[in-house]
Amino acid sequence: MSTQTPDFSLEIACGAKLVAGVDEAGRGPLCGPVVAAAVIFPRYDIEIPVIIRDSKQMTASMRARAYDWITQNTIWAVAECSPAEIDELNILWASMTAMNRAINKLNSKPDHCLIDGNRLPRDLVGTAVVRGDAKSLSIAAASIIAKETRDRIMRNLSAQFPQYGWDKNAGYPTKSHLQAIDQYGINEHYRKSFGPIKERIKNETSHN
Repeated sequence: MSTQTPDFSLEIACGAKLVAGVDEAGRGPLCGPVVAAAVIFPRYDIEIPVIIRDSKQMTASMRARAYDWITQNTIWAVAECSPAEIDELNILWASMTAMNRAINKLNSKPDHCLIDGNRLPRDLVGTAVVRGDAKSLSIAAASIIAKETRDRIMRNLSAQFPQYGWDKNAGYPTKSHLQAIDQYGINEHYRKSFGPIKERIKNETSHN
């Protein structure tokens, strides 16, 4: 686990007035949307009373506190790509599309974007930053917004489809989730292009 603490070094190095950090959540799950967030800190001398770092290294309560502070003190936006769009575009380009949508929804247009990962969405002026959520506070904040938003979406969907346990597994292919899929089948929230789902559709078709 990285002990690196993100800061504003990359944002300041851009030399741009408004820099957006951008990240996504939900590339690996078998169902639900992929969610992207974009966050702009209006100034870099701001006092931050919560922990902001790679969302995967935070507890749920830490993330919830950080989410509340970020949404009240920054310029932010969130967007998603549906399972149908993921099947159509593939998960990489669906993630990029969600990122573009989040950036376009920001109330202030960023002069530069810092994107978590090793490539940029099409037609975007910015910098791809590998492990960006461990280096940039803006990207780390975006990772928190994206993950918190997606987890809430999955909890809401779980209320409609409790048999799949999405409130606990967030759509990831855990053993109990795969067993539930085998027992109850798939619905419109599943990504039909993903291996385990594709495999099950194929088996079902061959048995009919």
